[in-house]
Amino acid sequence: MSEQMPFTGHAVVACGTLRRELSYLQDSGFLDADRVLYTGPGLHAKPDELETQLARQLARARESSSHVIVVYGSKCYLDPNQPSRTIDSLVGNAGVCRVAAEGCIDMLCDARQREELAEGENILWLSPGWMEHWKRIYQDYLGWDSADANMNFPGYYGKAILLDPQPLGLFDEWTEHEPEKILEFSDWTRLPVEGRPITLDRLKGLLQECVSGVQARG
Repeated sequence: MSEQMPFTGHAVVACGTLRRELSYLQDSGFLDADRVLYTGPGLHAKPDELETQLARQLARARESSSHVIVVYGSKCYLDPNQPSRTIDSLVGNAGVCRVAAEGCIDMLCDARQREELAEGENILWLSPGWMEHWKRIYQDYLGWDSADANMNFPGYYGKAILLDPQPLGLFDEWTEHEPEKILEFSDWTRLPVEGRPITLDRLKGLLQECVSGVQARG
């Protein structure tokens, strides 16, 4: 990665699914933005609420900074009534840069890396935020029960892989101290869950591209 550019003069609006990763980048001194604001996690499954919360947090971000970085992917919003409406139509382009990725999984691990990690299997990809909030996403927002899970997961996916940023090391921590976090999800999906260590380099690079004004192709 090239020399880091400071985030001063920028505010960040992000999905709460990535709160752990972005908080780490703040605490480590990398993400020295004026302000970091979050919407609720998993709102891709509740698009009306996503639109409401995103508009509110963007307004708050603009109160403190002239430039806003939006940490949402191109596939994180779908209006079933107006498919032409996209996440970019919600955030606008005046002083706003959205990270060049499809979603939070792609922000942590690009397609080439995922292909290597998958080793030919069809994988259900997870991030720490997905593991923490899966009940809210699947059960509360999507309304799935165990029958829906049984219909959608086993037989289609070979296993689930948790992308585990090594500054956080959550897979090993949960396996040792809170195994129920992983076991409950595994039981519900009927998929084995494995951890794969990753770095936060891709997320850092996407954030830096917004500061430099360079739009990478996701």
